[in-house]
Amino acid sequence: MVACTLLLAGSGRAAPAGARAVALELVLAVDTSMSVGADEFALQMAGYAAAFRHPEVLQAILASGGIAVTLVQWADSYQQAVSVDWAWVGDDPSAAAFADRIATVGRRFVGPGTALAAALAWCLQRFESSGFDGQRRVVDLSGDGRDNRGPRVTSVRALARAAGITVNGLPILNDEPFLDRYYQRQVIAGADAFVVAAADYEDFGEAIVRKLVREIAGSPIARAPPHAPRGYWARAVVPEMRRTTTSSTMRWNSISIPVSVSTRS
Repeated sequence: MVACTLLLAGSGRAAPAGARAVALELVLAVDTSMSVGADEFALQMAGYAAAFRHPEVLQAILASGGIAVTLVQWADSYQQAVSVDWAWVGDDPSAAAFADRIATVGRRFVGPGTALAAALAWCLQRFESSGFDGQRRVVDLSGDGRDNRGPRVTSVRALARAAGITVNGLPILNDEPFLDRYYQRQVIAGADAFVVAAADYEDFGEAIVRKLVREIAGSPIARAPPHAPRGYWARAVVPEMRRTTTSSTMRWNSISIPVSVSTRS
């Protein structure tokens, strides 16, 4: 955590020599802690692979001119690993190739804990060696539980905000029905940050498509002026709860409504 702090504090935003310009650098961070069953991990990987073949995601990628993306796994405090390294995705063949790589990913951890702070700190460092120069940099954290190992995740999201990196969340509500509220209040950070919740792992594929389309296209609502100080805009996510029924059960689904708010630096 200290190393991450020093690295981010000392890093200017100047791109490394020879870095390839892209619209977006995106880290997809997948929870593999003990609460995630083997079938649930498989559903996550299938959802990500299918998303990079989805017409709406492909349309957003093509319109962007190309993105850089990597997929990582995380669990307990010292359990983080790259599953699919940084790759340029800018057309149908490159998206299909990235999807194929995700489809072959095996599980790296079955960690007893959920260390969101350590995972986020580790993800922030991935941008320093990406080989790309993104107009935007985003960490996409997905998981089904709260921080229960190490420091609070709020201490690290402050580093992301200071570095101009956006943190978005994809909470899975099968074990904690109101985990989306935790992600909204404690996890997401930065310009245009938002939460898309999945009611359970069966809904993960649909949720990641909606999330990727929005992340790649960027938010359609107002942005900060070009010379605004850091932290000029924040993102508040207002939850609206809608109760839906199935033939055998009743559950809560979350709809996240993005709102721009001005904050003091």
